[in-house]
Amino acid sequence: MRLYCDKVSSRLDYIVDFISCELSISIQITTDRVEFRNEPGPKINYSAQRLTEDEIQIEPSALLFETGLAPQNLSPFHFGGYLAFFKCNNGDFSFDIFAASFYLLSRYEEYLTHEKNDYGCFAHENSLAYKGEFLKLPLINYWIKDLKSSIQIKWPLFHFPGRNFRFIPTYDVDSAWRFTGKGFKKNIGSFIKSAFKMDLKSMNRQIAVLQNRQSDPFNAYEWLHTLHETYHLNPFYFLLVAKTQAGRDLNISPSHTGFQKLIRQLSERAEIGIHPSWKSGDVPALLLEEKKRLEEIIGRPVVNSRQHYIRWRLPDTCRILIEAGIVNDFSMGYSTINGFRASVASPFFWYDLPNERVTSLRLWPFCFMDSTAIFEQELNEEEAIQELIILYEAIKKVDGLMITVMHNNYVGSDERFTGWKILYEKFLKILGIVS
Repeated sequence: MRLYCDKVSSRLDYIVDFISCELSISIQITTDRVEFRNEPGPKINYSAQRLTEDEIQIEPSALLFETGLAPQNLSPFHFGGYLAFFKCNNGDFSFDIFAASFYLLSRYEEYLTHEKNDYGCFAHENSLAYKGEFLKLPLINYWIKDLKSSIQIKWPLFHFPGRNFRFIPTYDVDSAWRFTGKGFKKNIGSFIKSAFKMDLKSMNRQIAVLQNRQSDPFNAYEWLHTLHETYHLNPFYFLLVAKTQAGRDLNISPSHTGFQKLIRQLSERAEIGIHPSWKSGDVPALLLEEKKRLEEIIGRPVVNSRQHYIRWRLPDTCRILIEAGIVNDFSMGYSTINGFRASVASPFFWYDLPNERVTSLRLWPFCFMDSTAIFEQELNEEEAIQELIILYEAIKKVDGLMITVMHNNYVGSDERFTGWKILYEKFLKILGIVS
């Protein structure tokens, strides 16, 4: 497929490459009008002047030909049952799909002046998706689906390769065990706390776990492994291996031989990633230390990452990850609400807006996290599974990628979170992944 434009920019190259990948075809950009007119197949004219009768003309806005950052006049309007912006006054498409998609994917709005959440990050209430009530929709995928339909109507013999819905389960191991490996002081403190609450059940369970008569409540790993095999899933685990256990970094010490054994077992069954400590957000050098520590335990390079508490800030976090050798980051989502932070259900490369360049860091968006449902949205199990189904159905319609985030401590046997384990397995059955 050929795309004509009066001039080329790095922003245009970036978004055309992304849409090409989504359509599973090659879109070649040209500034040669004769070459464009002579193209026999499907062609998109991305300019203000119509060039041929046999084309799809999309009137360009200025965004993809600008540099730097400035507030944009978006003027959202309804298109095909959902919102669009960067409206076109002429042409065959109602809005500039390239500029609108770039605005959302680049997270343009996160560079502009905004309020921060409790973690010092971009608050979801600032986002266009939240304000426009399309946070639960991978809007870019729907726009691209409409573009595909327009092309097929105009060129009915043109064939688009098929694609399928995909699901990737991911897990954050913030606390590998509730009692095991915590050491004498922490276990004594926990026991006293339960005693003050007269929580005999927790006290008895703690004693049974420490005497190896019961499994630790957070030990869901074998159950998850069986689940993955049953449903033919390829999971990712993100491990917190902070040297100092304090504040929000309260996992087992990475020097604990039992924890190291668990990490190696997980690495034999799944993809492994680093879960950078909260402290590394203030002291970036710690990320390299933690990454190296995890690599030494599993005996191979670590290229995957997800930020602890989704402490993810532009452009600093992405640049630090790239410098540390991270290739895939799974932090594209909110810790405060479930939905699509970048309005997409597909992986994409991070575009460094201040430097106006595409980077090597691929971002993998998640749409649901159990801790967000439990603590931020305060959903019960039934409400949570309904939200999961809504997100799944929205992604399924565009054959996108669904990524969920679960924590071992919420899908284990801890009596405080009874029902979330059942909910998770019920959702996997609903997906119908069993062959």
